[in-house]
Amino acid sequence: MDKTTISEVSFYPLRPTEKGLIGFASCLFNGKLSLNSIAVYTTPTGEIRLLFPNKTLPNGKELNLFYPIDRFTYEAMRQAIAQKIEELAEKAKERYSYERTAV
Repeated sequence: MDKTTISEVSFYPLRPTEKGLIGFASCLFNGKLSLNSIAVYTTPTGEIRLLFPNKTLPNGKELNLFYPIDRFTYEAMRQAIAQKIEELAEKAKERYSYERTAV
């Protein structure tokens, strides 16, 4: 089995919604495929959950645009996105701490 590589992860935060949507992510899959508009939700336990984009046709049928076909790939994407969110939270915390001490 080939090694799955998730790189160039970006996270675009939103004000959290009642349903748990906290933002959208994008990433590069195996350095060859750009995946965008991945919805990032939090679960009641505090973990993140990913939902992949779909398109609703005029007749109401929904088509999945892309999605991981196995749990291993999903987990690799989820962990890479979670790591990016943690990095951004840490940077924000450092910036907030610096601004508070500078005042």
